[in-house]
Order: sequence, then structure tokens, then C-alpha cells
Amino acid sequence: MRVASSDEYLSAMLEAIRPGTEAVLAFYDHRIGVIGTDPKLMLMPWDDHLVHRGDGVFETIKYVGRKLYQLDAHLRRMKLSCQAIHLEPPCSWAELKQAIIEVARAGNEPSGLLRILLGRGPGGFGIDPYESPVQSLYLVAYRMRMKPESYFDKGVTAFRTSIPAKQAWMATVKTTNYLPNVLMKREAVNKGVDFPFCYDERGFLAEGATENICLVDEAGRLVIPEFTNSLAGTTLMRAVDLMKDELDVIFKGVTEDEVHTAREVMMVGTSFDCVSVVRYNAKPIFDARPGPVSRRIRALLMADLEESGLVF
Repeated sequence: MRVASSDEYLSAMLEAIRPGTEAVLAFYDHRIGVIGTDPKLMLMPWDDHLVHRGDGVFETIKYVGRKLYQLDAHLRRMKLSCQAIHLEPPCSWAELKQAIIEVARAGNEPSGLLRILLGRGPGGFGIDPYESPVQSLYLVAYRMRMKPESYFDKGVTAFRTSIPAKQAWMATVKTTNYLPNVLMKREAVNKGVDFPFCYDERGFLAEGATENICLVDEAGRLVIPEFTNSLAGTTLMRAVDLMKDELDVIFKGVTEDEVHTAREVMMVGTSFDCVSVVRYNAKPIFDARPGPVSRRIRALLMADLEESGLVF
């Protein structure tokens, strides 16, 4: 390999293969201070501890019809994540919120997802967080793959993954350390199943790879697994708030037997709101059809976005 000049290296870097760039709409690096729209320039320093140590936090926000959904709720959770790992953004939270709005606007499409990445910042390849004098902030707006109505009409499948739930102190913070989540998803893809369910060391249900799980029990109650080994999802908590006057909601430890005997099992997440699990471990959930509570939660969340989403 020859040693290239700066110009030669930059030219070669811009020609390098970048899978997935067709989905990128706009991005922002706080060090640079301007918004970019050419995905080939969407790069971060190799020595950012976010990259080589997973020392950072993130959030993903949905927008539909130029309306950002639950922006304040996501930022509140990000603040808690930052507190947990002793991290602060390189700007004020008000400035961060404004930057999110401007990047979504620069993407120039009505619907998509926006990822916020806050990292320890560049400064070396060690493990000492004090190597990094300034924290990093990256924002990217990208296209969202909308699920067709047939996806919700059919329902999805799930199974018990071999990957255990994260330790409580890791599971309850939304860090960029997602290796267990990646392995769960890999296992699901290899098995040809839509979603993995992980369990803690006591045998209680925790979460999916990137989604929360809830169920309707035989008594007709909406049952949420306790957030001891899982992340409290912004979408799920909003769904609870919207549904609390329509049926009883309880938080408790959930066993695998309760999943099998549930009247409904649901996945709840940012990108798709709510979808019914109709088969678990290849066995039918109740009558193997999407249930009314799942449909109601999805309808309420969609209406809530329309009514309360932040217009940009």
C-alpha cells in the first residue's frame, strides 16, 4: 500500500463504498457547525470514544407529515442517560433541540427518522474518558421504511432469544453499547422470526432488540414488564398514558408462561407504533390474529402524533 497525500486520501475516501447512504437526508456534526446533505461526507473521528468504546448515548425520533413526535420526551430520557454516564452535550439542551428541528427541515422530506448521538468525543484510543476534552454531537435525518397495512393486519412472530437481558444498570440507560441487541437481532434474522424476546436471570421478560413488549392478560389488563432489565420506551409510556382510562394497566414481572397464555402480545416502538405478535416460539397467541388492544394503541398513537407533533 502506498502512502497517499491528503488530497489523494480525501479523494479515495469519497469514492469508498458506503452502503445505506441512499437513506440519508441531512446530517450535522457539532465540530463542523453546518448541516450537510452529501452522505459521503457523513463521517466521524475514529478516536471518538463513541466509536471505539461505545461511550455515548443516543435517541431516535420519528417525524411524519413534517411533525416531530415526542421530541421533548426523547430529550428528557437522553438527559437521564447522560446523567447516568456523566456526560453533557457540547451545547445547551435548547440549542440541541433547535439543531434537531433544523436538520429535520434540511432533510426536505415530510417523514423520516432522526438519530441523535452524544459521545465522549475524540481524544485518543484509551479508555480514560478524560482523554476527550470536548463531547461530540452528531445528528442525522434519514428515510423511514413505512410498514404497509398488511403488516399490521397479519401480525408478527417472536421467539425466546438465547441472548440474556442486559444487567439492570446497562438496560435502563440508552447507551450506544448495543452488542447484545445486535446479537438478538442476528439470531432472529437467522431463524426467520420477526422479533426476539429476552429474559433476565430470574426468568422475567425484559424487551425486544429495540422494542418494548406488553400483553393483555386473561383478566383483560394491559401488563407491562417492569423496567428492571429493560429501557422505558417513550412510545410505550405514551401509549400507557393514552390507554389508562380505557383499561387497567399494571407493571409486573412477566414469565414466559404468561406470554403463552396472554390474549394479546404486542411490540411497541418508535418506527411502527404497535403491532401484534400472533405466534411466539412457533405457537399461536390466543387465536393467532391481531387483537383489538393492539389496534387501539396504534390508532391512538397515530392520532396523537397528528395532534401533538412539533411542526417544523
